Amino acid sequence: MLTGFTPRLLAALLWLLVSLSNAQGATLPEPSGRVLLTVSGAIASTNVGGEARFDRAMLEALPSRVIETHTPWHRGNGRFEGPLIRGLLEIVGVDGDHVHIRALDDFEAEVPVADLHSYDVILAMTRNAEPLGIREFGPLFVLYPFDAHPELLNEAVRFRSVWHVERIIVP
Repeated sequence: MLTGFTPRLLAALLWLLVSLSNAQGATLPEPSGRVLLTVSGAIASTNVGGEARFDRAMLEALPSRVIETHTPWHRGNGRFEGPLIRGLLEIVGVDGDHVHIRALDDFEAEVPVADLHSYDVILAMTRNAEPLGIREFGPLFVLYPFDAHPELLNEAVRFRSVWHVERIIVP
């Protein structure tokens, strides 16, 4: 065992290696903690049984983004943080025009990949520096930057803003 390295640092180093290798079908590091997110379907990079599984440390090792915004579901402004979904999809090698995002309760929404490139849509993991619990739409929540782009305040985008995310399926 390597001493002096935290699991988060090791995960970040492994992500860097995977990100730098442009080889299709790269193997991702395996999660060492409880899996929060599974990406399955037409992906190029996997780590467990043909899927890409991520624990909290792996998701935290991805480049993150902060979005300060109001949402239709929260009181007041919130400071949300998490990885850009387009960055996550790039790491697992998605080459499609949409993905399906599924919640713990099996709710599922189709999200156009174009949305993820047009806007900084994140997989929020924290709100106001606190991890999102189940009662706070967590542990993972698809969050669009509503205040920065008022055109996003519509029924279609609200439907795509899945909370309690557990899986991304790439057709």
